[in-house]
Amino acid sequence: MPEKVDAAPRPESDGRATRWDDHKADRRDRILDAAMAAIDEGGADIGVKQIAERAGVPRSVVYRVFKDRGDLDEQLRARILERLMEHVTPGLTPEGTIEEAIANAVDNYLRWIVESPRLHQFLGIGSASHRTTGSRAVTGTKTAIAVQLSAMLDAILRTQGKDPALAETMAFGLIGLVDVSVNRWLSSSQSEVGIDQLADFLTVSIWQVLDGNLRRMGVTIDPTTPVSRLF
Repeated sequence: MPEKVDAAPRPESDGRATRWDDHKADRRDRILDAAMAAIDEGGADIGVKQIAERAGVPRSVVYRVFKDRGDLDEQLRARILERLMEHVTPGLTPEGTIEEAIANAVDNYLRWIVESPRLHQFLGIGSASHRTTGSRAVTGTKTAIAVQLSAMLDAILRTQGKDPALAETMAFGLIGLVDVSVNRWLSSSQSEVGIDQLADFLTVSIWQVLDGNLRRMGVTIDPTTPVSRLF
């Protein structure tokens, strides 16, 4: 009876597939970082050729790593959002008094926008030739922030013995207020409102929305109250 011969190892079992995946991931990161730098310096309307040149790869490689321009833009938005969340996340874990927590959250967000206005613009509208329409990355991030805020408001209302039904509505309303106000401010080149005025407006507005709705539910909270006492 002939001796049994072991089958040759499949590519995925000899490490070659893993090495290729790592190589592809490295190229993906290099291309995304190059695209972010190009937008940050020159604006949102950049071509694949410009991105490829900055990343030091042939244009054809970009289309081997990404399905098409839409896939590249969406993954780029996801990468930009990662950077944004690095700035915003600390403000979503409030410390100090209520007014300090709101002011810090607003400051963290606006500071990132002032430092990277073109990246923020790309998140909202994309480039002139490739407009953003229904980005899952952007929508998902806004939803995640709103859900986290909703959970916080839910806990506060339950601690106060109140129905938390409006917690989600208030959370998404506040995210919408900030988003629309900031986008309009950025798009208005002749606006006389400075960054400090915008920050004050958002801080006061967020508190007014919270305070007004909480009072209607029979909850009165002083803005100088430490956040830790609310739970």
